Amino acid sequence: MTASDAAVLAAEAEAQARFDEIIAADSRIEPRDWMPEAYRKTLIRQIAQHAHSEIIGMQPEGNWITRAPSLKRKAILLAKVQDEAGHGLYLYSAAQTLGITREEMTQQLIDGKAKYSSIFNYPTPTWADMGAIGWLVDGAAICNQVPLCRASYGPYGRAMVRICKEESFHQRQGFEILLTLMRGTEAQQRMAQDAVNRWYWPSLMMFGPPDDESPNSARSTAWKIKRFSNDDLRQRFIGMLVPQAEALGVTLPDPELRWDAENERWHTSEIDWSEFYEVLAGRGPMNAVRLQNRRDAHESGAWVREAAAAYARTQAARSDGERQVA
Repeated sequence: MTASDAAVLAAEAEAQARFDEIIAADSRIEPRDWMPEAYRKTLIRQIAQHAHSEIIGMQPEGNWITRAPSLKRKAILLAKVQDEAGHGLYLYSAAQTLGITREEMTQQLIDGKAKYSSIFNYPTPTWADMGAIGWLVDGAAICNQVPLCRASYGPYGRAMVRICKEESFHQRQGFEILLTLMRGTEAQQRMAQDAVNRWYWPSLMMFGPPDDESPNSARSTAWKIKRFSNDDLRQRFIGMLVPQAEALGVTLPDPELRWDAENERWHTSEIDWSEFYEVLAGRGPMNAVRLQNRRDAHESGAWVREAAAAYARTQAARSDGERQVA
């Protein structure tokens, strides 16, 4: 080994030690800091997947904006969908600090090479779905994402603070929609219960597979990107849902759901993980439609991106000219 090689190895060891020290101290890694390549790749995968989920997640609700039952409902739903677009932009920006471009991430998504949350590949046939998504899907997102506000990577954690505040509004909006329906006619009550029945199990799957089947959980937890295991978060979510379901007057569609006092955890029926993996593999009810819609939107928006880039070049050239004159 040459002296140069030895110096490189020593520098890497020192950088690794510093990284380990920051993680152990529960502090934060910033973009300027050295980080292991595996840590960087894990963050890119997770943050980009999260961003894609926010963008694709606009679709199931977007087609109800014009069909919402009142002007107030339209305005609220429009604001929510707009929030989701903002969440995607925050997260793409956070991922860009790790050395990947937004164009790369977008291309991976529209090529079908990048994953997003399987929950957004289910249809939304009734207005009650807007309530079930808000209560169950956004409720699960809050449970999963609040711990991410303390993620060890600074840009990710800071983005999550605002995202979680807005998701709390979304969850309350969904709860209020279901509550209104459950106080309505028998047909409205049946519609609300049907939506809960369809979204309950997919929302439990949002936390990911059981801990012993989750390939990335252990490493993400060791790096303090994640703070709790998939199963722990799922248990916490169920515990939140039970009293809320009672307040709504809906029934959670699990006949085996009960509190196991001896083990201090919720006992549930077995989750059908085969469905989860089928949807994740691209064979869900709406996978093809969701991706094609995203591709179409990307293509139809090409002229906007080109115009914005041309304007930016013109402004940059003008600024350069003014500096030279000065």
